[in-house]
Amino acid sequence: MGNRSGNSELDLYRTCCFTGLRPQKLPFGFDEGNRLCLQIKERLKQEIIRLITEQHVTHFISGMALGVDQWTAEVILCLQEQYPDITLECALPCETQAAKWSVNQRERYFSIVERCSKETMLQTSYTRDCMIKRNRYMVDRSRYVLAVWDGSNGGTGYTVRYARSQNRIVQIINPTEL
Repeated sequence: MGNRSGNSELDLYRTCCFTGLRPQKLPFGFDEGNRLCLQIKERLKQEIIRLITEQHVTHFISGMALGVDQWTAEVILCLQEQYPDITLECALPCETQAAKWSVNQRERYFSIVERCSKETMLQTSYTRDCMIKRNRYMVDRSRYVLAVWDGSNGGTGYTVRYARSQNRIVQIINPTEL
């Protein structure tokens, strides 16, 4: 039971993906030293550890957008020492995802992608719907969705609604309530 190479039901039940507001939509922006940002990162780490220890999640999927996606990917990479069976998949919407980012942002992105267990490129070129396709890919392969979301409209809200429509277990960390 549970073919690790396919997308079996067992794989689905052991998988979590992440979604979250971009830094521009958070009150602290790109200031990762901000108290609220540090609180969000700590809550994400606690929830990920809970998923590993209580729900037996072993596979995590990050869409690698700036902010929450990359923070959670970095948490997984750090936790691999303590939990060597966990894996990180980077689900990239297109080859040019990081093309317009700053040098530091691109270096961080490629550093994570180089260390992940699996890289999935959903399509070569950017299209208006490539981020939605990436988000659906992640939700369709996950039982759990961990979201940093304040209830606003946008990509994170769309992903949360889609996950709920697919009967996924959605855990929301609301940055306005920390």
